[in-house]
Amino acid sequence: MSGFPILSALVWLPILAGIAVLALGSGEAGARRGKLVSLVASTVVFILSLPLYFGFDVTTAEMQFVERVSWIERFNVYYHLGLDGISLPLVLLTTLLTPLVVLAGWRVIQLRPAQYFAAFLFMEGLMIGVFAALDGLLFYVFWEAMLVPMFIIIGVWGGERRIYATVKFFLFTFLGSVFMLVALIYLYLQAGSYAILAFHDLPLTMREQQWIFVAFLLAFAVKVPMWPVHTWLPDAHVEAPTGGSVILAAVLLKMGGYGFVRFSLPITPDASAALAGVIIVLSLIAIIYIAFVALAQEDMKKLIAYSSIAHMGFVTLGFFVIFQIALGGAGGAGIFGGDGAMLALQGGMVQMISHGLISGALFLCVGVMYDRLHSRQIADYGGVVNTMPRFAALMVFFALANAGLPGTSGFVGEFLVILGSFQASFWLAFLAATTLVFGAAYTLWLVKRVVFGDVANEGVASLKDVDSREFFYLAVLAAGVLLLGVWPAPLLEVMEVTLASLLEHVQQTKL
Repeated sequence: MSGFPILSALVWLPILAGIAVLALGSGEAGARRGKLVSLVASTVVFILSLPLYFGFDVTTAEMQFVERVSWIERFNVYYHLGLDGISLPLVLLTTLLTPLVVLAGWRVIQLRPAQYFAAFLFMEGLMIGVFAALDGLLFYVFWEAMLVPMFIIIGVWGGERRIYATVKFFLFTFLGSVFMLVALIYLYLQAGSYAILAFHDLPLTMREQQWIFVAFLLAFAVKVPMWPVHTWLPDAHVEAPTGGSVILAAVLLKMGGYGFVRFSLPITPDASAALAGVIIVLSLIAIIYIAFVALAQEDMKKLIAYSSIAHMGFVTLGFFVIFQIALGGAGGAGIFGGDGAMLALQGGMVQMISHGLISGALFLCVGVMYDRLHSRQIADYGGVVNTMPRFAALMVFFALANAGLPGTSGFVGEFLVILGSFQASFWLAFLAATTLVFGAAYTLWLVKRVVFGDVANEGVASLKDVDSREFFYLAVLAAGVLLLGVWPAPLLEVMEVTLASLLEHVQQTKL
């Protein structure tokens, strides 16, 4: 691939395809051709992204597939793209899910289908841009531009309270991002450029680091979302169409976690260490308290939305517990206690990818049932296994993965974070491990009421099992969850050197 701008192709091909879909018109023939173009374009982007993995050099932490062209010369801004072991898995997750979302909406979307699929193509290009951007201003442009198609997806194709949900989503995420922009401008004034890697090496005082850390925290915590700035997520999920919920949970939430490891930890290591306790407490609240909130839900999508908040708490816990491991001094040589910090970081990264697959699949499962019965209420179901046995088998599998069943990807990330947390504190690990109990409680309680038992009503009795299209996209995600659960080595191998370099950088104080 030498000389071929593969990252630019991945960013701009779906955006150009989205423009083409809009140009085809909104009539019946145009909508039919638009769906086909959307599926072909998103599939081509996925196939084009595979050489990134097979051509990735796992022995170096340097950025790879780098592209750099002057953009705004006066302010030393570059169109600068590249990938490392942190961003590559997230790009692959994005390219995998987009064609599955197109398939999921193939027959369901009747209102302006061309615009619907075009919005997801725009989203795909912008999300890849976020993960690949190595220039701070370019990152911010992609980060903010991404809000527009999601705003439209929820606002046009969402439920009855879609306007309230989409405005709340936009205000929360936009206001948080304003503080990030202030921090990026300050860093630019110190470094003389917006190069993110140059920010990593800036000598900053503790006071500077603390202000910058808080500014980034306000942006990334909303996106994760962390308690207590999580309230926009359940509303957005409930009102969003199925495809919007999948991308929101599987990719958009990961951008907050990505921001912590790309910006907060390497740019402000001393402030991160000083404020790690706060992040850990907020993460544990998300893991424990939000799990109880999930138990009380009567809407399937809202339950899965709260489940996402709890599982993303594991991500932030894994990223910041490394500093408590340092204080504990447990587990071997070095300030970060040997392997404990690496296990926690790897666990946080694996949890992001795993949660993307599992939560995306669960929202697709809810979408399958909603398309047939037009209800998300748990009370309207019961005994689905009697009429939809193939679907029930897949949903139970995803539910068990969500509960952390060994042999699924849901277990790997959580286990690594808990294992790393033990080197910091037994009680910290114990509190984190309660998610295995709570997760099983609310997930299996959902499955028991929806899937098992006798047929509850005539609506359930009339349900038809998944067709080949629905079975395909659910089976693809099931294969991913199972493969990552029994063989996580390929993913861990990609991340290992990059995360080791990050740890080495973070343990070197800037004071």
